[in-house]
Amino acid sequence: MKRILFPAACALTIAVTSCNNAGKQTSEADTAIGSENKAAMEPAANTLTEAEKTAGWKLLFNGSNLDGWRIFKGKESNTWGVVDGTLHCTGSSTDKSDMRGDLITNDQYENFELEADWKIAPQGNSGILYLVTEEFEASYMSGPEYQLIDDENFPEKLEDWQKSGANYAMNPPSKLAAKPVGEWNHTKIVVNKGHVEHWLNGEKVVDTEMWTDEWQKNKTTGKWKDYKGYGVAKKGHICVQDHGSEIWFKNFKIREL
Repeated sequence: MKRILFPAACALTIAVTSCNNAGKQTSEADTAIGSENKAAMEPAANTLTEAEKTAGWKLLFNGSNLDGWRIFKGKESNTWGVVDGTLHCTGSSTDKSDMRGDLITNDQYENFELEADWKIAPQGNSGILYLVTEEFEASYMSGPEYQLIDDENFPEKLEDWQKSGANYAMNPPSKLAAKPVGEWNHTKIVVNKGHVEHWLNGEKVVDTEMWTDEWQKNKTTGKWKDYKGYGVAKKGHICVQDHGSEIWFKNFKIREL
């Protein structure tokens, strides 16, 4: 009986092993196909779907060049460019002492919804500013800033109003929603007749009103007390800050409200 059962058991073992291997291979193949299908379903970077076009969205960055952008106040700069389909700012150990400059849109916007994906280098610091004018020496002297920073590893102590998603020096984020450094984050900014929302990775982290008594109090008792032009303009440029840190942007788009 043993001589009969032993080969049968071997055959059963081989069959089970083969089935398990086949199942594993099928599972791996299904996973790979699923990933490919997911990638195929996602729109290419720096493009708009037909639905977005119908809704009034426009690209601010085409993924190929800096058309539609220029350096703030026409300053010379060699830090902004396009790398692998991303809007890229080089990092610098000398921070702002070399050819650095903020990048602004040619066009100005009043009421809008803005979206962008970004990732920042370790210990990095940057920002997206809006309602920026060129009547002052620096972009931050007029435009409110959506803060982009390495919350976990920045070499200096950060106040809450300095953390990612904050309305810099005005409104701290209600929660920390940034992903770890090196991963892509998704930002949305809504500005509509003074009502401002900052979103980070699907979380609304700031909801505030400009030009109210509370806003004026925050301005005149904080960092902006000596900057009379801060937040005054009701229409201005979109700006990405060159703060000496390496940062990447893609899928920059805007819809006027």
